[in-house]
Amino acid sequence: MGASMIGLVKEHRGYGATLKEVPVPTCGDDEVLVRVQATSICGTDLHIYKWDAWAERTVITPNVFGHEFAGTVVEVGARAAGVRVGDYVSAEGHMVCGTCKACRTGNAHVCPNTKSFGITAPGCFAEYAIVKASNIIHNDANLPSEIACLQDPLGNAVQTVLSGDIVGKTVAIIGVGPIGLLAIKVAKACGAGAIYAVDINPNRLQMARQMGADSTIHALETRTSEALRALTGGEGVDVVLEMSGNPQAIVDGFAAAANAGRVSLLGIPTQEVSLDITNQIIFKGLKVEGITGRKMYQTWYQMKGLLNQHRLDLASVITHKFKLDQYEEAFQLMNEGQCGKIVFIH
Repeated sequence: MGASMIGLVKEHRGYGATLKEVPVPTCGDDEVLVRVQATSICGTDLHIYKWDAWAERTVITPNVFGHEFAGTVVEVGARAAGVRVGDYVSAEGHMVCGTCKACRTGNAHVCPNTKSFGITAPGCFAEYAIVKASNIIHNDANLPSEIACLQDPLGNAVQTVLSGDIVGKTVAIIGVGPIGLLAIKVAKACGAGAIYAVDINPNRLQMARQMGADSTIHALETRTSEALRALTGGEGVDVVLEMSGNPQAIVDGFAAAANAGRVSLLGIPTQEVSLDITNQIIFKGLKVEGITGRKMYQTWYQMKGLLNQHRLDLASVITHKFKLDQYEEAFQLMNEGQCGKIVFIH
């Protein structure tokens, strides 16, 4: 296409980002060029913006970041099958090799050769974005772009909730940031029993109640494990969905889990976590699931089914909408935890 566009670039390996003019990316033979209509901020984007130890180890700079989007295809590569100009799309952000053992056995979400859209490859906080045609997800024409761009984080919530049986189970969601709030919606839509939300942010606990949590626990005011056991008559919680990554929260989550229960771990700790594996996992017969991204592409079809059948109303999860040039205000809100999902309307 040539010409230039405005993009939010992680230009320097330090705090912040730069809104600047950059070239419109060139569409390869197996790629498509998408005109971006809406993007949303992920916790990963906040890590990149703040430039923590994970970002230092992982992120390639300079680079347009952002990986949650919806838009319209404006150019198609010569070998880009199944996609046409004018298609309304989103995309899976993990670009995998397709030839390793994980990819060949249905586990591409843990491909060791993964490149990540907006992290180790150019992303979508821009007017245009390049995506592998094989990663494209077609959106229902009636799905608003501000909802369609949430499918990447929604997939994380769907995979975490549905990595085991959920129907009628008591569920603790520890860490009700944006993905935790989405997990409440998913758990309710998929038939969970009582849902308990845990956080240290009163604003997010209030949002959790609005999303449908039956009880909330402020983790700085009461010990999480004790509160959850009290709420379950001393038995513990059937399903623990750990989304905070806080080491103490992880320990408390295992302590709160019922015998023969499930603990699904999505939150990423920034330091080692010390666990009593003997008493809190082995002797309790727990099933422990590590969650990374979405199963490709099982999770996408699950969430498309939930969205297209109107089983999920995600509008209330979006608390703020901005233009891309308001990124500083948006990231400040994210950093303070005073928001649900934030969407950039392009």
